[in-house]
Amino acid sequence: MARYYEGFPPYVSVAKRKAQAARKITDLKKKGNAVQPVTIDGRTITKTFWGKAWCTHLESYSDYANRLPRGRTYVRNGSVIDLQISSGEIKALVSGSAIYKINISISSVKPEQWKKIVTECAGKIDSLIELLQGRFSKGVMEIITHPDKGLFPQPKEIKLDCSCPDWADMCKHVAAVLYGVGARLDNHPEDLFLLRQADHSELITQAGKASSFVPSTDTTTPTLADSDLSALFGIDMDETTTKPAVRKKLAGAKKRLPAVTKKLPIPKKKMATKKLVKKSVKKVETKKAIKKSIKKISTKKPAAKKAATRRMKKSA
Repeated sequence: MARYYEGFPPYVSVAKRKAQAARKITDLKKKGNAVQPVTIDGRTITKTFWGKAWCTHLESYSDYANRLPRGRTYVRNGSVIDLQISSGEIKALVSGSAIYKINISISSVKPEQWKKIVTECAGKIDSLIELLQGRFSKGVMEIITHPDKGLFPQPKEIKLDCSCPDWADMCKHVAAVLYGVGARLDNHPEDLFLLRQADHSELITQAGKASSFVPSTDTTTPTLADSDLSALFGIDMDETTTKPAVRKKLAGAKKRLPAVTKKLPIPKKKMATKKLVKKSVKKVETKKAIKKSIKKISTKKPAAKKAATRRMKKSA
């Protein structure tokens, strides 16, 4: 008979937990449930901007410090056998001494806070793909991931519940699920907006979708967009968003491009070809002139004819 210490179930090895998890997943699938386990490849839990930012924010909470290391171990060895994210809620199953049910409620982002985030990000995010892939300027990242004013929830906005006998709110099973959320954000960053009940499309609507061309006074001739200038001048446009002086220089460069193009010198290769053609034409014209001279004097002065023939041979 298993002995319990201070109300806690006995330790279960990783191998047994994995076997238990596999049986539970098979059972859930037989019942028609869409199981979404958290699978970690190697020791690195998160690999993208969104996942790393979530975990970094999580680890900044001093209240969670003692429980997080065990949570990392659990999520790495595949103990989170199901993780479902919905609007303001996370439901999960974790394999420990038994299969435990975890329920985490997260408050929606305050309307005034979300409005401020949208306003501050306006004009800095060009597309939905760029947003979800985390490919935007340092300024935008600082706005969204700000510890107090950003999109990530504060401890007081998170309610934790686990069916295990541990009295602490942040038990190792809950910690494993929170790390599992970070891993899930690697592939589904839109889930963060779903959790905070914020419409991420508002960030794009406010910013205005970037066109492939920037506006021009001449509607018939489009000018180069920032992406084209980036390739042309070897400048990372992402970095220039925080440098007004650089942006001003680029704007001036756009205007000067047509005029500069007209004044471009002929390449050396073309100049060499042009000189060669000119020299050949001159030779032909010289030969024609000598032949004409030979024809004129051939009937009168044989000596002059010989001299002209020699000149022609020499010029050839």
